[in-house]
Amino acid sequence: MTQDRQATYAALDAWIDAHFDEQVQFLQALVQVPTDTPPGNNAPHAERTAELIQAFGFDAEKHVVPTQQVKDYGMESITNLIVRRPYGAGGKTIALNAHGDVVPPGEGWSKDPYGAEIEDGKMYGRATAVSKSDFSTFTFAVRALEAVAKPAQGNVELHFTYDEEFGGLLGPGWLLEQGLTQPDLMVAAGFSYEVVTAHNGCLQMEVTVHGKMAHAAVPHTGVDALQAAVVIMNGLYAENVKYQQVLSKVPGIKHPYLNIGRIEGGTNTNVIPGKVVLKLDRRMIPEENPAEVEASIRAVIAKAVEAFNTEHSYQGDDAVRVQIKRLLLANAMTPLAGNAPLVDAIQKHGEAVFGEKPPAVGTPLYTDVRLYVERGIPGVIYGAGPRSVLESHAKRADERLELEDLRRATKVVARSLADLLA
Repeated sequence: MTQDRQATYAALDAWIDAHFDEQVQFLQALVQVPTDTPPGNNAPHAERTAELIQAFGFDAEKHVVPTQQVKDYGMESITNLIVRRPYGAGGKTIALNAHGDVVPPGEGWSKDPYGAEIEDGKMYGRATAVSKSDFSTFTFAVRALEAVAKPAQGNVELHFTYDEEFGGLLGPGWLLEQGLTQPDLMVAAGFSYEVVTAHNGCLQMEVTVHGKMAHAAVPHTGVDALQAAVVIMNGLYAENVKYQQVLSKVPGIKHPYLNIGRIEGGTNTNVIPGKVVLKLDRRMIPEENPAEVEASIRAVIAKAVEAFNTEHSYQGDDAVRVQIKRLLLANAMTPLAGNAPLVDAIQKHGEAVFGEKPPAVGTPLYTDVRLYVERGIPGVIYGAGPRSVLESHAKRADERLELEDLRRATKVVARSLADLLA
């Protein structure tokens, strides 16, 4: 390593340290604008983000997804942002992507979910860890890069998008489909102690169980859709025992898993339920075939329904029937060979800044990175956050971010960009 490169890294670190209070305040302002999804009214956050970064000299292109398309999708508003920073002819275009949409806070918080309170070196609030933190990481890494390294070639693009919780198709997927961006490499929001190069896929399905409503005083005149749903759920949950034997060869990923995350049904306590709706989530390891997974789940449901009807001698109009609808199919991400420069740079600077080399691993999550990779754009996941989703409290009460992780991850990203654009 030349003395000039080492001096550049030191100067980047110093710039980030000098501006860290400003960076923390920037993140607080982002966390304080709710983006609960559902309902998914996320355009106001994009407007606020664009306003805040304008003060840094960053001009955000506002790409509004058509209202009807968003509503048909199940959300209320999406405005995706692209900030383009061109440095000169030649070199690569590197995209940095973070998503602003988040699941609703839920119950059990000891802090205001949108207060962005700081206590004992941690910031608390929904999206502090996933992934408004990396709006901050990426923005200030680019600011440091331009102030210190002053690259003379290549481009950086900030992609701030608002459809990750629903699958990304109207976030990065929409930007790519519209031809609004085509980077050479990309980094998506992640955590600080590992470089994620692969991730699970996800299949979400809605199962509607139809029976026949009846008065609870004469239950034999009805067909209990909830009782049938219990048989279906037991059949689905039993699959998890089998899945434990289906092991992935990707470090960081273990085996498939199925979860039933939502149940709705019935009309009143004294009525035999005539309809019950289940929503299930099936995580797929990279080695699995999504079409085969879906076919297997449909077969399990069909077998359970047949067994229920047979046991109760239900036939014809009295038979329980089901409707199955696919809600989401997010393919697994497998590494592209071209991601090596990203992995090498982040590992090198992660070791220098954190004192330990972040391993290149897979994660059981699914992310928007797959949408870039499916179009041949090598990508990895890296950003500000703890060693695990569990530690971050992401999607749980009291989500939090260690501010020292934010500071150090920003240094790692800034240093990596300086190398990649040199």
